Amino acid sequence: MTSISQMVENLVRPEIRALSAYPVGDASGMVKLDAMENPYQWSAELKQAWLEKLQHADINRYPHPQAPKVKAGLRKAMNVPEQFDCLLGNGSDEIIQLLAMLVAKPGAKIMAPEPGFVMYKMIATFCGIDYVGVPLTVDFELDMPAMLKCINEQQPELIFFAQPNNPTANLYSESQLRELIQASEGLVIMDEAYLPFSSRNHLHFLEEFDNVLVMRTLSKVGLAGLRLGMIFGRSEWLSELDKIRMPYNINVLTQLSAEFALEHYDILLGQCELIKQERSRMQIALSGLGFTCYESEANFILARADMPFEGQARAIFDQLKQHNVLIKCLAGGHPLLENCLRFTIGTEKENTLLLEALADIL
Repeated sequence: MTSISQMVENLVRPEIRALSAYPVGDASGMVKLDAMENPYQWSAELKQAWLEKLQHADINRYPHPQAPKVKAGLRKAMNVPEQFDCLLGNGSDEIIQLLAMLVAKPGAKIMAPEPGFVMYKMIATFCGIDYVGVPLTVDFELDMPAMLKCINEQQPELIFFAQPNNPTANLYSESQLRELIQASEGLVIMDEAYLPFSSRNHLHFLEEFDNVLVMRTLSKVGLAGLRLGMIFGRSEWLSELDKIRMPYNINVLTQLSAEFALEHYDILLGQCELIKQERSRMQIALSGLGFTCYESEANFILARADMPFEGQARAIFDQLKQHNVLIKCLAGGHPLLENCLRFTIGTEKENTLLLEALADIL
């Protein structure tokens, strides 16, 4: 009889067996500053109003397959012109997967700058598509000669630009993005997951280019638990995506919760302003402790542990865990991120606890 290990080897694609599952740290009892979440809860009054809305959920019925009220709320909250269509996903991850499935012809390629969001590469692998990563410069800017060379030689069907980028937190030059879009014959996705903390959006690219779509999420603005992502663009693209979307991918409770939250979007944006204020404080404080901090347009800060503690990023990460503070250690993930740590911006209290722990460690 064939052993189960042999069966797995025989049946599972080798590139899948070679992968590791997406890592999620255990944050039990920790000050959780590792996952770029909004740290603020709703007020008791707002929670009560939300629960009253959920009482009307028809959980015995399938959800509306298109979630029109959610889409209308998103258009209003995000100022999306009516001529562009909207498609919803179970988080941005599902939309990335749909995009990959859309272009998954033999020989298809997905391209993105690196370091960037790890799911671009992972989902390309899931879908059996070649992934091409183009390293950023040492300053985490686009390497234009390398990007243009890759586009011209590889002709990728799909290009992702995370703006701001994760894990570097910066925006790329708009003129450079425009040049790369013009050079591409494929579909270009502007991933704006961290838009609430950024000084720039890219909806105007939808007007300028037929091959651009703009992807967003409600996770970073304070609704990570809902798992709701969205993509905006021309109906010619989104109608094709809709063919491969699961028919009831946005559940009843998520739809009702999103409808309610979007009616109070100003509260979420107010929380994001508090995060931006704390981001400024943390930039100064972390720099004062000796870290090299990169300018951030997101709700996190990328910092390099330079002298006098060069090479100690992993040790700092481990010692912070002993102080019940969880951040993200990026050392070993990409050569450009050697000795780097990523600090999510928490509440004033959480950030102070982090700084106190760092002061004790360093």
